Amino acid sequence: MSRRLFYTDQYAIDLPPEHRFPMPKYRMIRDLLAADGWFDFVAAPLASADTVELAHDPAYVARFLKGAVSPQDMRRIGFPWSEQLVRRTMASVGGTLSATAEAFSTGWGGTLAGGTHHAFRSEGSGYCVFNDIAVAIQSLRHAGRVSRVAVIDVDVHQGDGTAQIFADEPSVLTFSMHCESNFPFRKQQSKIDVSLVEGTGDEDYLAQLEAVLPRVFEFRPEIVFYQSGVDGLYADALGKLKLTHEGLKQRDRAVMTAVRAAGVPFVVTLGGGYAKPIELTAEAHANTFRVATDIFGA
Repeated sequence: MSRRLFYTDQYAIDLPPEHRFPMPKYRMIRDLLAADGWFDFVAAPLASADTVELAHDPAYVARFLKGAVSPQDMRRIGFPWSEQLVRRTMASVGGTLSATAEAFSTGWGGTLAGGTHHAFRSEGSGYCVFNDIAVAIQSLRHAGRVSRVAVIDVDVHQGDGTAQIFADEPSVLTFSMHCESNFPFRKQQSKIDVSLVEGTGDEDYLAQLEAVLPRVFEFRPEIVFYQSGVDGLYADALGKLKLTHEGLKQRDRAVMTAVRAAGVPFVVTLGGGYAKPIELTAEAHANTFRVATDIFGA
């Protein structure tokens, strides 16, 4: 049986050519993985507003869905508002919810979107409207499915929105490993933060990751969400780190091996990647799912 992955690239939004957000990467990742022949691809369903409100202020959710977010707040998000952006956003959350259900059913689940970790409870930021990981966690907790959850966020930018949403929640461990001199410039406090100096390469990165991972599993999470951003790649336009493709694969392997040893469900979301050329980012993202298949099976 092939592994199912959920996708949202049918909801691509039109952006000007000079825009920094790499919208084409989502379809490129799916095409790369389709060529591998290991996966079935399922269009992500749209999340409901009620579900999104488990993690976000209902007034903010309503403003976004109606197109009533202020121009200033939309500039902070980084996209122009449109009905297509609404569909893409709700599908991104729906993909993570679907991957979460898959993880409980088969051991791990993946979405070719999500990881929108800069979205706070009452506002968006940094190309993130709603925080899909936070919504999935709150959905599980609301249903009484889990009591202890861990988020492992290795995007080069701190998972500030996730940290803020769960700042007062001792049953949710937030771990962010990021470049200290990068966006967001006003950091939040995760339960565990590892701040890396600009230019960090594979060897130092992997040593620091291996040193801190045991703390995540000492928490005894019942499910792990993985924000697997690849913007630490040496060629990334927004990254400031010097990781290689092999280093990123070793990163993924270290995280996934620890999850497998813990025997808990595992959810893979994308996160950021802004390499030039963007094909390097697509390959790095695809590699994360290839490593997952190697560790957990197809």
